[in-house]
Amino acid sequence: MRKKRKSLWRRVNENTYIQATSGLLLPMAFGVILFALWQTEVLHKIFHTDTFTLPVPTRILSVIVDNPDKVIQNVVATVTVAVIGLVIGSVIGYLVAIIATLFPRWGGGGLSIVAACNAIPIVALAPVMTNWTKDVSKDANIRSMVAKTLVVMIICIASMSVNAYRGLTELKPFSLDLMKSYNAKRRTVFFKLRIPNSVPYIFTALRVSIPASVITAVVSEYFAEYVIGVGRQIRENIVLAQYTAAWGYITVASLIGIVMYVILMIAERILLRRR
Repeated sequence: MRKKRKSLWRRVNENTYIQATSGLLLPMAFGVILFALWQTEVLHKIFHTDTFTLPVPTRILSVIVDNPDKVIQNVVATVTVAVIGLVIGSVIGYLVAIIATLFPRWGGGGLSIVAACNAIPIVALAPVMTNWTKDVSKDANIRSMVAKTLVVMIICIASMSVNAYRGLTELKPFSLDLMKSYNAKRRTVFFKLRIPNSVPYIFTALRVSIPASVITAVVSEYFAEYVIGVGRQIRENIVLAQYTAAWGYITVASLIGIVMYVILMIAERILLRRR
């Protein structure tokens, strides 16, 4: 019997090389088209705006290029808050997941409370933290850094604790049965099976936490006591009607999130290449 030949469209869809290439080229093509429409002021006509409130990309880029020292200073402040809060929050979240795994009777309730903290709006949490940390130091810069870091930390705890708990508990049945057949101790099961199984879930949590940490750091800077950081510069420039500079810092904030996410993906590819 003659085998039915696949259609060209189906063969294209099943080709992994074409899928990988299209997954890269299509977003790039969309970005190029959007950039062209923006630069030629077509978007301004579509949205009925002007180049004062929505500057063209070349003007935005010129602001960044002409003020490298100031941009770098604010980027360092924002990245420091985002990274420190991300690390501390992720570590605490993983410890919460471990406690919930070891003590399942009340661990589930603890996870629910931690997850509920993620529902607190950043615009409500940031001012509260700023007031709570006003006695931490006499230096306004230190007080602001502590307050912003705490906000980022709280936001990052929830995603890590929930995902890590899944990795620690959702084991393959045959793996757990094999451990029981070896009469493995609970400690051995934990370190040899549960923790290695949770590693991919850690990266899943970080995929959520990294963009969230940057957004939280930027928003919390709106309410910070010390005038530094990408978010604070966005606010100050909007208040002063310096929209080109504000868009420049918005672009910088986006680049921070993209770079941190790319670094995570590279680390994940290296560490989990055998999985």
